[in-house]
Amino acid sequence: MKFPCRLDKFVSHLAELPRSKARAAIKRQAATVNGEVVTAFDFQVKQQDEIMFEGEQLVFLGKRYYMLNKPVGYVCANSDELHRTVFDLLDEPNMADFHVAGRLDIDTTGLVIITNDGDWSHKITSPKNNKFKTYLVETQEPITDESLEQLRVGVQLHNEKDLTRPAKAERLANFGLRLSICEGKYHQVKRMLAAVDNKVVELHREQIAGIKLDENLASGEYRQLTVEEVKL
Repeated sequence: MKFPCRLDKFVSHLAELPRSKARAAIKRQAATVNGEVVTAFDFQVKQQDEIMFEGEQLVFLGKRYYMLNKPVGYVCANSDELHRTVFDLLDEPNMADFHVAGRLDIDTTGLVIITNDGDWSHKITSPKNNKFKTYLVETQEPITDESLEQLRVGVQLHNEKDLTRPAKAERLANFGLRLSICEGKYHQVKRMLAAVDNKVVELHREQIAGIKLDENLASGEYRQLTVEEVKL
């Protein structure tokens, strides 16, 4: 939310009401700004203003950043008619303008970042900024030296014109590797393994840019990012 901001937009967002209901309440004198009743929908409020609505103070909490250890079975969307979403796991106020920075498939686990800071999330997810996302991959077939080298150089994905950008690939076990990529193509890790004649059995993201998943977060748990993590 940017300031100055229309009063009806502010009330709608903070009180989590449709704009029409916010306007109806404002019209019946339910909102005050710095102690004065305001009935004009387009009245411009500032972040430092004291805004009361139906007897309760509405406070904009500013830019917020959360890391979540995503379980299987949740989709990275604000709403979904068929599946539970990662937002169902967060118990926080005023989440209407939040989004997921770097989505995961429904069957993929691990680090998800949720924020209302669009500029910041673009910096850590845009391929142009060369920020790597790191995954732990369990595969169906053994991981060969040849496949590791192919992943490091770049592979040809089905229906893609260009090779993937060079990845960081490290074998952890016969059927396990750590893979870091700086792109975000649809189902990219799964398609990359398919391109080297293998298949992903389990996929877990452990890091985005310099932000590592907190090992103390159990599946489905979340916490706010630290100031240092946001700066990363």
